[in-house]
Amino acid sequence: MDIAILFLLMGGLMVLSVPIGISIGIATVTSMMLFSNVPLVLIPQYCFTAIDSFPLLAIPYFTLAGNLMGGSGISKRIVHFAESLVGFITGGLAMVTVTACMFFAAISGSGPATVSAIGSFMIPQMKEKNYGGPFAAALTATAGSIGIIIPPSIPFVLYGVITGASVSEMFLSGIIPGIMIGIALMITSYFIAKKRNYPVAIERFSFTGVLKSLRYSIWALLVPVIIMGGIYGGIFTPTEAAVAGVMYALFIGIFVHKELTMAGFVKALRETITVNGAATFILGLSMSFATYLTIEQIPMRIGEWIVSVSDSKYVVLLLILGFLLIVGCFIDNLSSMIILTPIFLPVVQRYGIDTIHFGLFMTIALAIGFVTPPFGSNLFVASTVSREKIDVIAANAMIFVGAMLVVLLIVTFFPWFSMVLVNTIR
Repeated sequence: MDIAILFLLMGGLMVLSVPIGISIGIATVTSMMLFSNVPLVLIPQYCFTAIDSFPLLAIPYFTLAGNLMGGSGISKRIVHFAESLVGFITGGLAMVTVTACMFFAAISGSGPATVSAIGSFMIPQMKEKNYGGPFAAALTATAGSIGIIIPPSIPFVLYGVITGASVSEMFLSGIIPGIMIGIALMITSYFIAKKRNYPVAIERFSFTGVLKSLRYSIWALLVPVIIMGGIYGGIFTPTEAAVAGVMYALFIGIFVHKELTMAGFVKALRETITVNGAATFILGLSMSFATYLTIEQIPMRIGEWIVSVSDSKYVVLLLILGFLLIVGCFIDNLSSMIILTPIFLPVVQRYGIDTIHFGLFMTIALAIGFVTPPFGSNLFVASTVSREKIDVIAANAMIFVGAMLVVLLIVTFFPWFSMVLVNTIR
């Protein structure tokens, strides 16, 4: 009864468009008053304890770094370099879009930011070359989801804060799966382009052209090298790497590319404050929610129910994946991760599944929610950039979602892909 009321109340408030953080807080307070002797003073205590975290500082700094880089001329240089690498393949502009999203993912850590930065260049180009607005927007929206899988990743940082898992190991776990998703989207795009006779972006591959593009884009391409190299070289922590990313973006935008204006800087700050304010508010109340779940042993009871359905690890994983995919359609990935991690992590640990591996496939499953309505934040960004209707973009995105689902299943049931790099530093 207590579990049912807790989740029904929380879900009902969200359906009524009550902000997620407030919905979580009301549901937690109500359940504590009705079913528990736990003092309510624990709620504000755990709220402040949750946000009093040094690793959590990485979220606003990575967000700010991504926003600054979007206005520092880095995006168009990444697109230029990607074009020199894959523009000669059938459906060249589609290949360039996916490749550019993969490069920008290694900078921004955000799905919508990736769609906005790359889509503003590539969607108009694809429409001009008769790729079709719905196809261009759908591909960009889907490829943008790679932004939270290839490190640095804001959800990975949050997952590390929630579970105590190593953020550095989470970053490593996302490299191969992120590349796999990019390749899957490129293969899908190739066959669509072949069928629809989409043109190439450049006539043929040129090593000289790649070198020229590399010189033009070198400052932008150094960003992931500095961030990831600094982390794994022991120079700084993920949080310090995020700060370094901000400083580098300011240096590039002001002194090298000279494209970052005061208006662009203020816009980046405003967007960062908005995102971080919402995330911090949700995180604080969600940690109180998670504490209440633990005290009342709700994750254990839910786990026992799931195990009672089947004692097969693979069936349980499929049930969890299905649930994550459904939730991702309605709730953003950060909120979903905060709510669901304390529920499902104890379940998968019963089957010997590594905490890092679970965080990886959970992130991918929730990332698919970026392009599945009604929530689909990437769809809204792509719609704004392309001026195509959201329902049309969503329909065209389904074939790309199918490609992502294939990679999700492979990564989930074959942990080697997420753990091989992690095991090298353990």
